[in-house]
Amino acid sequence: MKDVQLKMLERAKELLASGEVARVVGWQKGEFFYDPTPAVFESVEELEKGFVYDWFCGANLSKYLIQISKKEGKTAVFLKPCDTYSFNQLVKEHRINREKVYVIAVECLGKLNVEAIKASGVSMMTGVEVVDKQVKVSSLYGEVVLNKPDVVLSKCAVCNKTHQVKDEEIILHERSERDVDRFAEVAKLEAMTEDERFAFWREQLSKCIRCNACRNVCPACSCVKCVFDNPASGIAAKANDDTFEEQMFHIIRAFHVAGRCTDCGECSRVCPQNIPLHLLNRKFIKDIDGLYGEYQAGETAEGKTPLTSYTEEDAEPNDVLNGEAK
Repeated sequence: MKDVQLKMLERAKELLASGEVARVVGWQKGEFFYDPTPAVFESVEELEKGFVYDWFCGANLSKYLIQISKKEGKTAVFLKPCDTYSFNQLVKEHRINREKVYVIAVECLGKLNVEAIKASGVSMMTGVEVVDKQVKVSSLYGEVVLNKPDVVLSKCAVCNKTHQVKDEEIILHERSERDVDRFAEVAKLEAMTEDERFAFWREQLSKCIRCNACRNVCPACSCVKCVFDNPASGIAAKANDDTFEEQMFHIIRAFHVAGRCTDCGECSRVCPQNIPLHLLNRKFIKDIDGLYGEYQAGETAEGKTPLTSYTEEDAEPNDVLNGEAK
C-alpha cells in the first residue's frame, strides 16, 4: 500500500502546486497508526506533514463534499470503488456540484477492521503487513498472523464494486472479481421466525447510545435539518428513554435512505457499539430488487430510484403481503 500512497501524495502535491485545485480531500494520520481520519489539505506542506493512505482508510469521503464543493475553487478527492456510488447518488440528488470536484479513483483491496483484529486477541499493536490473504500484526507481545477475510470491514467482506466515476486513476494493483453474496446475512435473518428476528434486533438496537455517528457519516442522510434534531418531535434526546425510541430511530432512518442507500457500510463501520446497522439497509435493498428489479443506487448520476418513479406494473401492497410481488 506504500507505493499507492506515494503516488497519491505526489499527484495531490502536483494538483495543489499548479493551482488546478484549491484543496485535496483525503486521509490524515491519527493518534495511532490504525485510526486515520478524513481531512482537507490546502497546501503542499499540509500534505507532506499528515497525508496517509493505508489498510485502515475505510472512511467514505463522498459526504464531506456536500459542504466542501460549495467553496470557491475546485476540490480534488480520492475515492475508493464503493465511495463513487455514494458520490454519484449525491450528484443525482443535487447535493454535490460535479463540476467543482476532481475525482481521483484509487484502489482499495479491502480495508482492515481494527475492532476485528482486537477481537482476535491482539493488543498493543505496533504495525501491520498485508501479504495476499494474510495479515501480519506486530505488537508489543510479538507477531500474529491472521486470515485477512476474517478481519476486513463488513462492507469489504462482500464487496465487488468498481469505480463508477473518475477523472483520473491511481490503481497499481487490480482486484479480481470475487464470488460473494452480500445478502447471505440477510437471508439468515429472513430464515428466523418473527419472534427470533424481533429478539435479534431488540438486542442489537438496545446497545444504541444515540451518538448519531451512523446518521452523521451516512452519505444518504444529507438533510439540512434532521427530524431527530427537532426538539418538538419528542425524539430528539441523545440518550434513549425507552426501547421503543431506540428502535424507532434506526427503523425510520433505514426507511429514509431506502432506494438511495448504496450499501457503503459506513453506518456499521463507525458504530461504537458494533451494531450491524448495514443489515437493515441491505434488507431493504434486497426487497427493492425483488419488487422492482435489480437496482444499485449510485451506479449513475442520473435517473430516478425505484421508490421515486411510478409505473402501472409496480407491486401492490397486497402482493407484497402475499409474497406474490414480481
